[in-house]
Amino acid sequence: MDDTLQFTVSPDFPPDRLSGWFVFNTWLQRQLGCSVHLEMYDGFSAQRAAVADGHVDLIYANPFDATELVRHRGFVPVARPQGKSDEVVIISRASSAQDAIEALQPGVRVACTTDPDVRQIGLILLEPANLTPADLTLIDTDKHLLSAKQLLKGEADVAFLLADAYDGFSKLLREQTQVLVRSAIRDIHHALLAGPRLTARAAELQQKLVAMGDSATDRQLLGELDFPAWEALETEDVEFMIDVIDTLRAGA
Repeated sequence: MDDTLQFTVSPDFPPDRLSGWFVFNTWLQRQLGCSVHLEMYDGFSAQRAAVADGHVDLIYANPFDATELVRHRGFVPVARPQGKSDEVVIISRASSAQDAIEALQPGVRVACTTDPDVRQIGLILLEPANLTPADLTLIDTDKHLLSAKQLLKGEADVAFLLADAYDGFSKLLREQTQVLVRSAIRDIHHALLAGPRLTARAAELQQKLVAMGDSATDRQLLGELDFPAWEALETEDVEFMIDVIDTLRAGA
């Protein structure tokens, strides 16, 4: 078996952070003393297929995928970005008369990635409009930016987006849209998880990640990822997040 570790990042990361992840991959190689290959997948389906085929050893995963990885794929929690939570915005075009959630009607066209946490939270945010999934026409996309483009082209009425992704869009794009609602759940977040080939070194990696804040050079790298710091993530933390996610699923 190739000794190179395979690292990947959830496809919903803000595009302007791409270079930061490649620099972080170089940092990982220095810290672990081995070859680490960063593979960026075009969408969630391709990434999940790679996980299923055993081609991922370390992943920065969205919370819903983290649930599957920890429960069924033998991954263990390592760390999470300090103070970062996964929030969702629902947006419409700036010129749209659909300027509030309550204004949305059955048949509304929703552009959304196949990112399950965004979709699940988005459905919950629609509750004031008394809309159910059966009332929606869902338009699947591979990237949050593509969801926004579907909206601007008039092919969707609203879009569900990860708030961090929306906040990272250009000023021009954001000026062409309006935010109808932004979630404030705070208890779910992306997580760095180690797969079976890396489990034995998970505690070592966790210690090195948490210590990044002690180095000026490493703090600069954290800034490129828009992370204030890494904080240790334990199994009980993930179990709590899984409970929150299960509650969201039951309520949607």
